[in-house]
Amino acid sequence: MCGRYTQTASMGTLRERFGFRPASLDLKPRYNIAPSQDAPVIVLDRDGRRLDLFHWGLIPSWAQDPAMGRRMINARAETLMEKPSFRRPFDERRCLVVADGFYEWTAIPGSKGKTPMRITLPTREPFAMAGLWDAWKDPAAGEIRSFAIVTTRAAGMMRRIHDRMPVILDAEAERLWLNPKSEPPELQELLVPWAGETLDAYEVARLVNSPDNDTAACVEAAGGR
Repeated sequence: MCGRYTQTASMGTLRERFGFRPASLDLKPRYNIAPSQDAPVIVLDRDGRRLDLFHWGLIPSWAQDPAMGRRMINARAETLMEKPSFRRPFDERRCLVVADGFYEWTAIPGSKGKTPMRITLPTREPFAMAGLWDAWKDPAAGEIRSFAIVTTRAAGMMRRIHDRMPVILDAEAERLWLNPKSEPPELQELLVPWAGETLDAYEVARLVNSPDNDTAACVEAAGGR
């Protein structure tokens, strides 16, 4: 699964990397993005790519209670077409979840404790995770746009940390994922473990265990390594 991640790149860096049109968002570095928080995603509309802030935890448009989104932070790639909550978003509402790292917790041998790890590209550059989004409307609360991160089986070094990982897309896969004309078989081919350059992983302090902590100290290597 993917339950926490980071996005610390500047607006200028993100625009250069992803090519979305100018946005007036107050985008701040995020060192510990957690479910139920708002986070930057990229969607495609008639004017091109647009950066916006959506709620993490997909609330289906047909949900009776928005609290349903608390259980919808991830969407398994293998069962997208089987789940009512994800079937329509997979067909019509795909997005890029912007990140520059994600956290996973690995078991400590002989202990019930777990060690938090941060996983990044070797370059520490931003990347896109495959996402699904939906819009839920309520007369009192208005419209809430929310998203889930698509996950797949772990591969490579990630298998030593966890059995799942987010789907990371390269530039061509991003284009296909956002394209409304892409067909399900073509999209399914994108939902595989990262095949690009090897990912890096390093231990961080348990400070990251609490979603209340969102400071640069969360991404510092444990022990100053």
